[in-house]
Order: sequence, then C-alpha cells, then structure tokens
Amino acid sequence: MARYNGPKTKISRIFGEPILGNGKWLGKNSNPPGQHGAQRKRKTLGEYALQLREKQKAKYTYGVLEKQFRKTFEEAARRKGVTGENLIKLLEARLDNTVFRMGIAPSRPAARQLVSHKHVTVNGEVVNIPSFQLKPGDIVALREKAKDNTAITSHVRGRNPKFTWVDWNETDLQGTFITYPERDAVPENIKEQLIVELYSK
Repeated sequence: MARYNGPKTKISRIFGEPILGNGKWLGKNSNPPGQHGAQRKRKTLGEYALQLREKQKAKYTYGVLEKQFRKTFEEAARRKGVTGENLIKLLEARLDNTVFRMGIAPSRPAARQLVSHKHVTVNGEVVNIPSFQLKPGDIVALREKAKDNTAITSHVRGRNPKFTWVDWNETDLQGTFITYPERDAVPENIKEQLIVELYSK
C-alpha cells in the first residue's frame, strides 16, 4: 500500500509548519532542509508554485497520494456546494482520519495502520481500507480482539471536544461519525481554494 515513508521533520521544515508529527524541531530550526538551508533565502513563490504547495500540503497532511487525491477532488467537484469545502469534508470523512479524530490513534499514520491491520469495524463489519468514505451516522469501533490488546488501547485518548462532528464512547470503545464538518471547524491550515484553482487549469 503506497504512502509517504520518508523523513517527517524534513516535510514540516519545507512548509514551515508541523504537517507530520509534532513539529518540535521547527522552533529550533525553521530553515529549509539541506546542508545549505540556512544560506538559502526562501523565494517569493509564483501563483502556480503556491497552488502546488497547498496541494502537496493537503496530500501530506491526510496521507493521500496523487491518484487518490485527484479522485477525491473529482468527487468533491461533482457534489453540490463549494468544491474546496467539499474536498476538505471528503478528506475528513476518510476512515483513517476519523479514527485519528476520535482519538483511537495518536496520529494519522498510526490510524492508517490500525485500519490496515483489521483492528477497526464500521457498523459492525471489519473494514481494512484507510480511504473508506464514512457517511453520517456510521459507527466506528475497535474490533473485539483489539479491545483486549493493551498495545492498542493504551494509545486511545478519546475525542478532542473541538471535533464536534464525531462522537466517542470511552466505555464501549466506539464512536459515531455524526456529520461532515464545516470548513471553519477543521483546524488544518490548508487554502483549499488554491487547490481548486490548480485543478481547474
């Protein structure tokens, strides 16, 4: 299953914000990566470069590669409403992202691994596809075998109250994808309109 496996801090330093991981090194060293990063001045980016940068940022944030990202964009464009907002809603409705938002896993890559290893169920059925699109009302839970695995349950920290579009029951170790989130409720610093402009060329 293809995904980015390279150095995470390097990606965070390219964008100047914690895209992957906690970004603890950004305060110490905010220069671009590489031996001569300190000497290199950050150029003023052109229109295309800015658009491409936002797309790459979204792809790294949600752990999606180009082919899948384009498919998600095309689905967002088909739906009623603002395409950019639809794109964020569809990315947020991915199973791996929802497992992360519910606090079942500490990061999106960890959530992806939980799903891939068949530790997660949707409406009682095991689903091992990280990109699986949830619908409002879907119930996401840890599989019975996983509930007895302390290596998994020790990382469960519960839902952040900011994420109102998901619910989490700590006793039953299951949650509900209540609805698609509104754009202003999603904390990711992504300028989705630039992505729309890029794909519209």
